[in-house]
Amino acid sequence: MADHAAPPLQKTRNERHAFAAQAAPCDGLAILAQPAGDRPCHRKRLALAATILGSSMAFIDGSVVNVALSSIQRELGGDVAAMQWIVNAYLLLLGSLVLVGGAMGDKLGRRTIFIAGIGLFTAASVACGLAPSSGALIGARAVQGVGAALLVPGSLAIIGAVFDERERGRAIGTWAGVGAVMSAVGPVAGGWLVDAFSWRAIFYLNVPLAAATIALALWSVPDSRNEGATRRLDWAGALTAAAGFGALTYGLTRASSHGFNDETVIGSIVAGILVCAVFIAIEARSEDPMMPLDVFRSRDFSGANLVTLLLYFGLSGALFFLPFTLIRAHGYSATEAGAALLPLPVVMGTLSRFTGGLATRLGPRALLTVGPLIAAVGFTLLALPALFETDRETYWTSFFPGLVVLGLGMTITVAPLTTTVMTVVPATRAGVASGINNAVARIASLLAIAVLGIVFMWSHGAALAMRLERLNIPPDLHRTGQLLEPDTSTLAGAHAVPARMLEAQAEAIDAGLRAVALTSAACALLGAACAAATIRGQKKRQGETQEQAR
Repeated sequence: MADHAAPPLQKTRNERHAFAAQAAPCDGLAILAQPAGDRPCHRKRLALAATILGSSMAFIDGSVVNVALSSIQRELGGDVAAMQWIVNAYLLLLGSLVLVGGAMGDKLGRRTIFIAGIGLFTAASVACGLAPSSGALIGARAVQGVGAALLVPGSLAIIGAVFDERERGRAIGTWAGVGAVMSAVGPVAGGWLVDAFSWRAIFYLNVPLAAATIALALWSVPDSRNEGATRRLDWAGALTAAAGFGALTYGLTRASSHGFNDETVIGSIVAGILVCAVFIAIEARSEDPMMPLDVFRSRDFSGANLVTLLLYFGLSGALFFLPFTLIRAHGYSATEAGAALLPLPVVMGTLSRFTGGLATRLGPRALLTVGPLIAAVGFTLLALPALFETDRETYWTSFFPGLVVLGLGMTITVAPLTTTVMTVVPATRAGVASGINNAVARIASLLAIAVLGIVFMWSHGAALAMRLERLNIPPDLHRTGQLLEPDTSTLAGAHAVPARMLEAQAEAIDAGLRAVALTSAACALLGAACAAATIRGQKKRQGETQEQAR
């Protein structure tokens, strides 16, 4: 069954991912792993609409917050670490619980868990909109992540349960296309809401969307479940993963301002590593692990996930700091910053139809080597213009080329990445494989924002100190904790050089982005090397695949 459904999935999956930077590369594979429901659905189009609306809420929220962070910091205050956690709290809980969320739907009812996820996500969205402080917003974002961990796999499972094999390809295509458009428009529309109203509006927008989604789900979706499912929910693994990655991320985030000599930083990182090791031990001994370790016996599967980790590490970090730079150093509005990112999804969406079949003709190894190499060139191009140009009218000759080349590299990579994950495991384990790859991509985003935050902060600090020294302004007068919302009023009054101070700050922020982009390029190059070393050039025979997975 999986082999027959693979071509349409490969194409549509590629299209949807092109527009959802926060989405994991193998979400769509979970659909293939779902058996058709035993209860017929007479309102399939409405059921599909419910899944599209529900998943789009999570995808849009994952990307639109980046363009709102500057406005959030202006109103709520907080340092860079707090802004990082507004994004990371969501990613941490989503990445840790998404596999358990899918299993809960199979066991307790897919519609039930989907609606529960929508309800929790919406309640958390309202809490985000009402948040009086950055700490309250971080907590609400964490709850949003829990809700997304229930609704995202639930939306995929509903498609698999409602549509049979003959109809599933078209349903996936519709889901992918509409989701792609909504995810592409999200940062632009979100930026407009921030500029026209407030950053709080991007969270309140979820309320009417959720109401429509729940109404459609109750009216049209049968509450199917896998009656033969005997797997126990791996709460020990999920909670251990969340604790381990949470401690590790906290330590890395704190290191950007306190350094690696800080006792709390060292303790958090060490604790995070130890708890992650406990997580692996739990998964190795569990009878029903959420992440079966035996699938990593396949060199291709391990290689594909390593490429996912490295490439999405670089992509997530670059797309996190690029809007900051456009707004803080180049004077973009939130709307303009969101629109500036459009070349990436437009290129991927336009070319995905032409590159989708290359994986079959050329084999995954070649494309998974060439794609990251081209992406590395794109990251490098993003690092170059900020040194010389600060006028936003130069966008077409500065940031635009880098985003176009990056989009080309990602387009070449996504299809063979999906194909590799799918074909190196038996069809019966496609859902498990896709879930693992999904989680790897989200963890890559989580770690990227923390680690590249160190790169950004240290590069910014060094560049700013050098420029302040040239201006004869003591560096300790600058509020480095507010670098994304420079406060130069004190300096302007004391030294009467506000324009020069703002220019120094902009140049320092550009230096931080340049360091992040070059680090991302290095990760992409390493991903290409890993693909060349681990991915086989030809598909494995099904018998060999099954033997390896045992």
